[in-house]
Amino acid sequence: MSRGEAGTTVTERYAAVDIGTNSVRLLVADAAGLAHAGRLVPVERLMRITRLGQDVDATHRLADDAIDRTVTVLREYRAVMDDLGVTRARATATSAARDATNREQFFAAGRDALGGVPLELLPGEEEARLSFLGATSGVTDPPPYLVVDIGGGSTEFIVGTDGPDALVSVDMGCVRLTEQFVHSDPPAPDELSALVSAVRDHLADVARDVPGVRDARTVIGLAGTVTTIAAIEMGLPEYDAEKIHHFRLDRRAAEDVFRTLATETIEQRRHNPGLEPGRVDVIVAGAAILVTIMRTFDVAELVVSEADILDGLVRSLA
Repeated sequence: MSRGEAGTTVTERYAAVDIGTNSVRLLVADAAGLAHAGRLVPVERLMRITRLGQDVDATHRLADDAIDRTVTVLREYRAVMDDLGVTRARATATSAARDATNREQFFAAGRDALGGVPLELLPGEEEARLSFLGATSGVTDPPPYLVVDIGGGSTEFIVGTDGPDALVSVDMGCVRLTEQFVHSDPPAPDELSALVSAVRDHLADVARDVPGVRDARTVIGLAGTVTTIAAIEMGLPEYDAEKIHHFRLDRRAAEDVFRTLATETIEQRRHNPGLEPGRVDVIVAGAAILVTIMRTFDVAELVVSEADILDGLVRSLA
């Protein structure tokens, strides 16, 4: 924040780019206050599915075509930031880049595409902290909160009130588990059973490392898997972030969506309202993760949030 000659407040315009395993997202926002207590006014939100993490779990390398797809989107985002007059920006990469032996090649290309904005490799704990900061802003439900961020390569669990009291990042995400377990179309029962079993094993670690995970009064779900399942449940013909933000998704509805998606072929699945084409092949694994979390931790209902790590990144700039 700064002040003009007449003493009027000049609002800074910030941008955040989140480069995930499955998608690349941009938030441009005006900061009308400072840090967590301040007010963010979103100017633009964009999402492109680039599947940066394709096969990285098996090869430990980012594929050349996946890098090219992602860098093309970063160039697009740089142009958007320039058009909107962004003054400061942060760009982060998460699970797929952490696991890749050639990440420096991608980081150099990404920095150039973003006009010199460096790509930061976030540790899982920092990713979780920023997700909590974004997700809990504007929530009026009572704490303590459990924030669940289901990504393409990892899932973060964060418990806290004003900030994270405990958190853990585990290597399960919709892309990673699809590549590990889903090989039939539609998924075979034994594939689904193995997938759910793997999620349960991860959740046993979460329950051990974050004892307060069962004590949260409000559960908040983030990222594309959660928002997509909400959009399908709502039957939205087109994705509508305002309608999805703070929608309450109960376990029965999540179970119904999971059962429907898991019994459909990819071709049948793509006709579900609210399901983006780039998520058609990985949404079953994502839904399995979400439903198993709700079953394991006895979550009757979660608050779906469109505010997440991007909002946390912008707040960190403010």
